[in-house]
Amino acid sequence: MGKYIITIDQGTTSCRAFVYDEHGNCLGGRGKEFRQIYPKPGWVEHDPVEILNAQIWAIDKIIEDYNIDVSEVACIGITNQRETVVIWDRDTGHPIYNAIVWQCRRTADICESLVENGYEKTIRNKTGLVVDAYFSASKMSWILDNVEGAREKAEQGKLLAGTMDSWLIWNLTKGGSHLTDYTNASRTMLFNIDTLCWDKDLLELFDIPYSILPRVQDSAGFFGNVHKEYFGEEIPITGVAGDQQSALFGQLCFDRGMAKNTYGTGCFLLMNTGDRRIESKNRLITTIAWGLDGHITYALEGSVFVAGAAIQWLRDGIGILGNAAQSEELAMAVEDTGGVYVVPAFTGLGAPYWDMHARGTIVGISRGTNRNHIVRATLESLAYQTRDVLEAMQADSGIYLTELRVDGGASANNFLMQFQSDILDVPVTRPKNIETTAQGVAYLSGIGAGLWKDKVEIEKSWKEDRIFYPSMDGDERSHKYYNWKRAVKRSTRWSG
Repeated sequence: MGKYIITIDQGTTSCRAFVYDEHGNCLGGRGKEFRQIYPKPGWVEHDPVEILNAQIWAIDKIIEDYNIDVSEVACIGITNQRETVVIWDRDTGHPIYNAIVWQCRRTADICESLVENGYEKTIRNKTGLVVDAYFSASKMSWILDNVEGAREKAEQGKLLAGTMDSWLIWNLTKGGSHLTDYTNASRTMLFNIDTLCWDKDLLELFDIPYSILPRVQDSAGFFGNVHKEYFGEEIPITGVAGDQQSALFGQLCFDRGMAKNTYGTGCFLLMNTGDRRIESKNRLITTIAWGLDGHITYALEGSVFVAGAAIQWLRDGIGILGNAAQSEELAMAVEDTGGVYVVPAFTGLGAPYWDMHARGTIVGISRGTNRNHIVRATLESLAYQTRDVLEAMQADSGIYLTELRVDGGASANNFLMQFQSDILDVPVTRPKNIETTAQGVAYLSGIGAGLWKDKVEIEKSWKEDRIFYPSMDGDERSHKYYNWKRAVKRSTRWSG
């Protein structure tokens, strides 16, 4: 059996590939950014072919950089941006439209109509999801309704649809597999997380033919072989998981009540709730954490739409950062934000607000406000949004967090991690490898390929980097959070 694992990390802004040894140690990675397409305000698209090519490039480069003999690659794992959906022609393999991204708000009116017509409870009971344009179903429906001839072709079985994992699997296997895993299926608003099937009632509601959807299976297992035309040898794909569930697995949050927060383009807090789903009374998502050995693990999730994207906006949108790493230095150049609060609701607010019409807001500006204050307030907004989610999560589960494990690009920011610990009043633990999204699917694919027999064997590979302990006075914590909630109120229902 080969000694290397290659993981595909198909993200919202870049395609990356990582290589791991048989002990689960990451040897390195390569990545390539791809275009963000904004046809109209609130619309976000990706070119699926550009993503496929970028992902192949990243794998080629990782093989070249580390002089890997492809015959020694045991398996490939895929983790991906969730909810983003693509529909393609079964015969030609060509997408019939750009991929519609999870951030896209074009179908907000469709979702509002479903709520107005009384479907919210049914959808939530079946899927664990709130009715929102964030999820895949309304995006699929929009493509079928707005691309000429698409619905007729779909009914004739001439089209295929899926999230980005399915798109990559189908292409890498040269059409040999049209598959997804339970984690990705659970994000479509079409999948019943109790029966573990595409739901007939929901398919009818969104007018989506069953025939275009992928088959669903455990997150660790055989998904097909990457065709040898790509890298010279056939390589089995043996692990697939949506990015946030993969990060939960990569953080070894195997026990009920363990939680992690990933600071990527968005910010995603997940808590393992074990073998039973917990219904949220605070507008969180009940989702599938992973499927393993025929058993399902569930999770509660709170999704913050804009996290690292807010730092990117500081750099590219308004030009007050030279690079993302500079944000820590500028934030620490001032004692506080000077009363400034930034609510980065660029594409609405996620959990626990679920306000599709909220928009970004900066409040508390005075004549003394400078860029350092705005940078610091933007970083602090990530921590405040995390607290919003955690408070709802604790209320739903009755489990009070004793530790938060963190990962993702922005978790490298020491200022942000310390402020996160302060505003939550719990220790924040950062691992040595903050790329735990890729790490998680490396573990899953290694299990799927038989490199490791179970979760116990991989626990020794997780290594702690630093623990941040809370040091903020309780009154100060309460005052800051109270003003954050005031700022959020000023951003809500802005475009509605």
